[in-house]
Amino acid sequence: MPDADPGHATPAARGAAELDLGDAAVDLLRSRLPAMAEHTVRAIVVEVPAYANALAGPMGAKIQGAVQLALGGFLRLAGRPLTSDPGTPLAPARDGAYALGRGEARSGRSMFALLAAYRVGARVAWRELSATAVEAGLPASTLSKFAELVFAYIDELSAASVAGHTDELATTGLVRQRYLQRLGLSLVRGDPPDDLVAAADRANWEPPRTLTAVVLPGSHARNVLGSLDPRSLRPEEELPDLTDDEGDSELAVLLVPDADGAARGTLMRALRGHEACVGPARAWMSVRVSYLRVLRTRRRYPPTRGGSPVDTEQHLTTLVVGSDPEALADLRRQVLVPFDGLRPAAAERLVETLREWLLQQGRRDDVASALHVHPQTVRYRMGRIRELFGDRLNDPDVVLALTVALASDPPAARPA
Repeated sequence: MPDADPGHATPAARGAAELDLGDAAVDLLRSRLPAMAEHTVRAIVVEVPAYANALAGPMGAKIQGAVQLALGGFLRLAGRPLTSDPGTPLAPARDGAYALGRGEARSGRSMFALLAAYRVGARVAWRELSATAVEAGLPASTLSKFAELVFAYIDELSAASVAGHTDELATTGLVRQRYLQRLGLSLVRGDPPDDLVAAADRANWEPPRTLTAVVLPGSHARNVLGSLDPRSLRPEEELPDLTDDEGDSELAVLLVPDADGAARGTLMRALRGHEACVGPARAWMSVRVSYLRVLRTRRRYPPTRGGSPVDTEQHLTTLVVGSDPEALADLRRQVLVPFDGLRPAAAERLVETLREWLLQQGRRDDVASALHVHPQTVRYRMGRIRELFGDRLNDPDVVLALTVALASDPPAARPA
């Protein structure tokens, strides 16, 4: 804890400068110190629920030590020679109070519990100190100044503990945030399972059943996070394979826990209007699969401003068919060889008709409706196609190859 400003005396130091207890009173107070500390700690444990089991284990010893240090510091301050530096006796007790605050934050106790403990401690300590001071025969005027010193001293110690508690939370919060970001980066990189488990332990992050990758503009990510599962991760270092093809915004990745099943609908509603693309839910160690699928889908189906998020689960067919564009182009050329001898316009019309015939499972009226032509036109074209292909249209392997080749990126249908 930073030292107090030596040029500015604290209220406790000023109060001590005006107080003269005398050696006899100080000796009597010092003899009662162990009992005072014990009574103070006992009252805190009984009256503050957060400290009900605090005396068990090493933390109990630390709390008792802190109380004794505080009371001892007070007696050193109250009994110091009038010519000495009034700030000197405060330093060890103030540092101890600051360390106590940090320890309480690490133990998970709130600042409210800490301040409640100080209030109870102040009441019990004053009851013990005042009774001893009266027993020592201190006059009323001295007793009044003594009371002012007690409460000014306890105020300074509680302020030091609050500062320690606040600093500890800020420090551990920043450290944990860095660990969480590194965990997110490890997950999207697909690091080995042992490394992921260790990273999750370091970040004090309880792994969910599944994680779902979401890619969206960074400015939207900040607005969305508050409505998502608090275990959601946002890796903020440079991410592999993440680029904005339009180059007009910084993209962010969110890894959302347990957003599968019915929870997926909740996630999609939370992302509406945020230009997001949502991957599949995967076991938490396998979320890189979800991340890579989001990237592929976003390049092919960029989200629109103000619209619904792009759901990769709605585009599985085209993702599979388009996973190897060069292989798909080779397949097209291979299966459409029978059309090579035709004029381009005629070949295009027959390809359109064959595609719809495959997709509509040979239903002539549905093919005609899709192409905006008369059913007789469909009958004529399919007769021509059968002439070109012969018996191959009865081969399941050929039909499968034609379906895959023609199902993706259909040519624009137009009236004949």
